[in-house]
Amino acid sequence: MNKSELIAAIHSELESESLPVKRATIEAVIESLGRVVTMHFAGADPHVDAEVPLPGLGKLKATTRAARTGRNPATGAPVEIPERVAVKFAAGKALDDLLNPGC
Repeated sequence: MNKSELIAAIHSELESESLPVKRATIEAVIESLGRVVTMHFAGADPHVDAEVPLPGLGKLKATTRAARTGRNPATGAPVEIPERVAVKFAAGKALDDLLNPGC
């Protein structure tokens, strides 16, 4: 699904619930969500408050990846990979149950 398809699907879903919203408004909300999440993670301590809930889906969480030694695939030489912060998605129970029935 690309951005246009997402906007169309949300528009269709809202119309079926008798909530007419312009596609431009939906696009603005999606873009605002991206900016708000980015600003939150930019100013958050990944060990304390770096979480953003996505109701009905799950959470985005910042985690710290430890430094490690890797290998250059071309030469086989060891390469130091520094510690970094990554964002992971943790699926909520409803989505996880849908994707993994019977688990």
